[in-house]
Amino acid sequence: MAVYTKINKKDISYINRKFEIEKIINFKGIKQGIENTNYLLRSKNNKFILTIFEKRVSQKEIPFFMKLMDQLNDSKINCPKPQKNKNGSYLIKIKNKTACIVSFLKGKDKKSLNLKNCHDIGKMIAEMHLSTKKINLSRKNSMGIRYLNPLLNSIKFKSKKFTNIEKFLKINFKDIKIKWPKKLPSGIIHGDLFIDNIFFKNNKLSGMIDFYFAGNDFFMYEIAICVNALCFDKKKSKFLINKKKVKNLIKGYETVKKISIKEKKSLNILCRGAAMRYLLTRLYDYSNTPKTALIKIKDPSEYYQKLIIHNNLRTFRDYLI
Repeated sequence: MAVYTKINKKDISYINRKFEIEKIINFKGIKQGIENTNYLLRSKNNKFILTIFEKRVSQKEIPFFMKLMDQLNDSKINCPKPQKNKNGSYLIKIKNKTACIVSFLKGKDKKSLNLKNCHDIGKMIAEMHLSTKKINLSRKNSMGIRYLNPLLNSIKFKSKKFTNIEKFLKINFKDIKIKWPKKLPSGIIHGDLFIDNIFFKNNKLSGMIDFYFAGNDFFMYEIAICVNALCFDKKKSKFLINKKKVKNLIKGYETVKKISIKEKKSLNILCRGAAMRYLLTRLYDYSNTPKTALIKIKDPSEYYQKLIIHNNLRTFRDYLI
């Protein structure tokens, strides 16, 4: 989430005319995240999220995200529910950009996760994976490992901080592509389950948000993304893997859905690929995000450290003990 596009009271009046929801009386931009523009909308008794889709999201793919969230709600998976306007469509235009309004998910993200949180998140992910098997939707994962080469080639390595990283990236990317699994259990994954996309209320898991990277990929790749995003601890400026968190994440998942031996053997290469993905997107945003954008740029060096850690691990057991 971020704020690239500014809205005003006229835009709110337009929304009130378009949707049969309680009248919106105020709004506030949400700074977290890096992809789309987001606002918190408030009515007298309810809250909603307005998302304005920016350039990185393909217009033709937006209906997929809307239908996915709607159908996940029908399957009792806790996530925002897209609101239909008076014409029966999920989408409207704001400032000549495609936008949607979704329900507000109660709770908030945590600064850090404990072991029980990781177990509960694993369980929630497995429940979502089982639900998506029944959903007749499909979208290629645009941030899958095979689609990252153009992103790598587009990065401008201007900053002195990252002058030595280009060669390292190209060597690692080539190796990851060669070793990437050919066939694993797959379906629709969330694809971006960071700590700020997972909400808790009264210290209980209340659901997940931000499905705008969802697509078809290996279920185990979702676990790899979560290992990177949720199972590292920061000690001063260093990131260290927390194997107890990894163990609890996987235990929680397997209370609902078993992980095959083949999937477990693929964890290391999938974790390397996930770390590469976020390192590349952060490097790109670090060098390309306009200074006028109301946004917090995330430090690419975090995923540089994580990729090195994964390069020094090998087996599934290495992630647990």
